[in-house]
Amino acid sequence: MSKLVTIYGGSGFVGRYIARRMAKAGWRVRVAVRHPNEALHVKPYGAVGQVVPVFCNIRDDASVQEVMIGADAVINCVGVLTEKGRNSFEAVQAEGAARIARIATAQGVSRMVHISAIGADAEAESEYARSKAEGEAGVLAAFPRATILRPSVIFGTEDEFFNRFAKMALWGPVLPIVGGDTKFQPVYVDDVARAAVAAIEADDASGVYELGGPDVDTLSGLMGDMLGQIHRKRLVLNLPFWVGNIMASVFSVLQFITLGLFHNKILTRDQVKNLRLDNVVSSDAKGFSDLGIAPTAMEAVLQEYLWVYRPSGQFDAIRDSAKNLRDI
Repeated sequence: MSKLVTIYGGSGFVGRYIARRMAKAGWRVRVAVRHPNEALHVKPYGAVGQVVPVFCNIRDDASVQEVMIGADAVINCVGVLTEKGRNSFEAVQAEGAARIARIATAQGVSRMVHISAIGADAEAESEYARSKAEGEAGVLAAFPRATILRPSVIFGTEDEFFNRFAKMALWGPVLPIVGGDTKFQPVYVDDVARAAVAAIEADDASGVYELGGPDVDTLSGLMGDMLGQIHRKRLVLNLPFWVGNIMASVFSVLQFITLGLFHNKILTRDQVKNLRLDNVVSSDAKGFSDLGIAPTAMEAVLQEYLWVYRPSGQFDAIRDSAKNLRDI
């Protein structure tokens, strides 16, 4: 019988790619999520019955344990970019990660991969970065042989990075950003999935790996690349951090007075703190090369999904060709 992996958060942006890769590698895949009925898109990743969504709440020991029974490996992809209700940074990224590792050790699971993030730091000003560091510490304390993957900002068809800014670029002639001089090393989501699978199947891939793509650029530079892909001219306006804090405070107040009907996914004060720091792979860190993976360049992928934001969508190239014909 093929081996079984439980992927916590396996229907999300990163998790779905890992689930597909694990199924392709011949594993039976148990996708542990809060809403299995919203995770049915993962079932076609394998043969009938090979990929199964199941209910799990990582804030609860019994729930985590139940979906781990019989698993040979576990992968934790659960994370939040903004807090909402009981899904705080501490509950999800620190306590939840440690809980999965503790129960995995108790059940004799042989492999564990935990998805963290570049910038995880117990001394950081950002609660997000601190909770990521606490999660890593909790995982390694309970499961010392675990593999920690720290990606930079992740891009791909369903991302919340390039897609978000591309949508903003449709609003008007100015594209406002905060932290325009901050450096990023965007990494393709399927490369992160390949790294997770490689770590699970390796004889010994324990330790921390920082994952970044071949391209390093400032946030302003990345916005220029994105605008080039969507064929739109916009003024990229780099706002000072103090302006970003004011904007984030306004959005937070709006969320409060609407009792959460408006959930601030635009800009939070915690994100402003993160934007002050470069998000690139450390010079002495283990990375893709140690897992035998060559990362994918942005240019090879962005055009595959950002075309929807072009003035004429998929017909932009045809329109440009027609213009050339008229000039002959």
